[in-house]
Amino acid sequence: MILSRCRLAGLLLASTALSSPAVSQTSVELSEISVAGGPIVSGLGGNVAVSQDSSATSGGGGGPSGVTGYTARISPTATKTNTPLIETPQSVTVLTREQLNDRNVQTLNEAIGYVAGVSSNVFGFDPRFDSFYVRGFSLTYDGIFRDGLRQIGAGLTVPRIEPYGLEAATILRGPSSGLYGLGSPGGILDVTTKRPVFIPFGEVQLQAGNFDRYQGNFDVGGPVEGTDGTLAYRITGLKRQSDTFLPGGADDRSYIAPAFTWKPSADTTFTFLSEYQETKLPGSTTFFNQNSRPTRLYASDPAFNDFKQQQGRIGYAFEHRFDGDLFFRQNFRFYDVGTDYRYTTITGLEGTTANRATGFSRQHLSQVTLDNQIEAHVATGPVQHTLLAGLDYSHYDFNYRFGFGTAPGLDLITRNYGQQAIVAPPLGPRTAQSQDQVGLYLQEQAKFDRFVLTMSGRYDWVFQNTVGTTGIATQQNDQVLTGRVGLNYLLAPGLVPYASYATTFAPQPGTDASGRAFRPATGDQIEAGVKYLIPNTNIQASVAGFDIVQSSVLRTDPNNIAFQIATGSVQSRGFEMEAIANFAPGTNLTLAYTHLDLRYLSQTSFGGQTLDGNALSGIPGDTFTGFLTYLFPPGSALSGLTLGGGIRFNANSFANDENTVRNPTVTLFDALVAYDFAAIDPKYKGFRAQVNANNVFDRDYFTCQAGFCYRGAPATVIGSLIYRW
Repeated sequence: MILSRCRLAGLLLASTALSSPAVSQTSVELSEISVAGGPIVSGLGGNVAVSQDSSATSGGGGGPSGVTGYTARISPTATKTNTPLIETPQSVTVLTREQLNDRNVQTLNEAIGYVAGVSSNVFGFDPRFDSFYVRGFSLTYDGIFRDGLRQIGAGLTVPRIEPYGLEAATILRGPSSGLYGLGSPGGILDVTTKRPVFIPFGEVQLQAGNFDRYQGNFDVGGPVEGTDGTLAYRITGLKRQSDTFLPGGADDRSYIAPAFTWKPSADTTFTFLSEYQETKLPGSTTFFNQNSRPTRLYASDPAFNDFKQQQGRIGYAFEHRFDGDLFFRQNFRFYDVGTDYRYTTITGLEGTTANRATGFSRQHLSQVTLDNQIEAHVATGPVQHTLLAGLDYSHYDFNYRFGFGTAPGLDLITRNYGQQAIVAPPLGPRTAQSQDQVGLYLQEQAKFDRFVLTMSGRYDWVFQNTVGTTGIATQQNDQVLTGRVGLNYLLAPGLVPYASYATTFAPQPGTDASGRAFRPATGDQIEAGVKYLIPNTNIQASVAGFDIVQSSVLRTDPNNIAFQIATGSVQSRGFEMEAIANFAPGTNLTLAYTHLDLRYLSQTSFGGQTLDGNALSGIPGDTFTGFLTYLFPPGSALSGLTLGGGIRFNANSFANDENTVRNPTVTLFDALVAYDFAAIDPKYKGFRAQVNANNVFDRDYFTCQAGFCYRGAPATVIGSLIYRW
């Protein structure tokens, strides 16, 4: 949403200016549009470890199922029930574990870089945040979910997601408040945590790459002996020490995620999920900007340039089936995140010296999320109903302190980075904020003959309290009704056109010049498209057109530029085409094209200039991505060898919201080479070597957004030695 977009941009400006695939027994009968679920078991010698079943009986954050290679047939993200993708009246893309393994993704932005509708490179190389846009709207603060529960971010404190700890990631495009509450008009990203399975397995990885990157991963689990198959465990971990192409910039991480599942009967499942993670990254990733372009003068300094974050979470997913048609689920999570943020920035050039300033912040965020669901399946004559009722609650407490100071000048001749002592400025008064959200939602999925009708409705109460540096508290309460209605029609086996209408909202703290609280930003979308699952194959494709309008967006008050008013609006229109296919074990293809026309309908720049009709900066109007892997079949001369490659194309976009400067067009290429040693001798089963390269031709590129520019990552190469059992 625009509020989050401006918030994130402002914070970033402050920081600078201051294999075989899984074999699935899940089937989809298109003629009846019904689903039968079963376990998912790993193949031999492929690039996937053991995968989990979707959940005990149904949806509710358990993740996608019906997985083969890069394809998935069922996802609960769009409906909170286990619904086939072709039945959902919105665009949905699932990233399976095999795709994440093949591309050896190191960040969430890398993971979603090949998905239609996604802009994942708006801020160039910046490993500090999972910051990206879907259909032109930011998901960073309100659009990222984990196991069906919203992952709250505030200020510079956003829980980071380690991709190695995920089983899958699902992108639901378009407004989703009818089920999930406050959020982005662009949609949501819901990641599925790796969960225990009742099959013994293990994986160990050793990785090394350029910029002195060294990393070790492990993932082990299975049933607990002596529990008669009722208890299973899983422990996933990672340790990394790495530099980056930024002077003195680290990319270090420690991650451990224990989990266990207790399944006393076929109808009851309780899964405990936890995590502890420490990360050390550069405090600033930017270069000094000049004439709307980034120079090669790094803006920060290794002597004062760290972004350290510690985070922990505990939670559970409980599900019980009372009978074949009635289910109860409860998902709970507690997150605690602390950050220590230090940076240096260049404020101007004077002769052969760069004048510099410093920034220092300590922030803490804790949050609780809880979702209760009841799902029932009933029939009224020829109509089959899936009914869902839910009550969820979220709460967060966020506090922070900032300090600003000066740093010794940088000698532009010697570039004496790290050679001068830089003192941390004193921290200022504390600001504290808390928010409570309660949401009540209902959903009906009705199937009649060839039709599937989906209707969702939700009412939210949001209460927010802020205590500023003066100690004065301000409160803001919002109540909003949102919903969605969509219709799918089985035109032919596997061919399903659909249409939908959905709404969204997001609170906007603060007041205008008259002291009136800002009303929430609201959005609505019309979407229509066609989904096609070619019968008797694992080839699926979709085409979707959409029109999103977000209203009551904050804008500079043209009559008093020291204040804002909630009268802005923005429109996102376009279409997406996507195809995902598994042709054979280890041979997969993804293709995605997006055309996006993203414009201000009513907006004012910070200086009071009218921006009506201008394109929003930093978001390319046309993008194309494609990634292909090919595993040479058994018996061939190159048996065991996998070759893969990808292309990422971004057309030019405007570098500022005034639309006076453009970003250049960028095309990047990625590559994969892997070898399974079982092809030499069966005794080497489970051993795999893999090399991944991103931006293989070392393209020097940059992107600018809102007039501030960021450099992209140079060529990166990571080699992996993997053993799975």
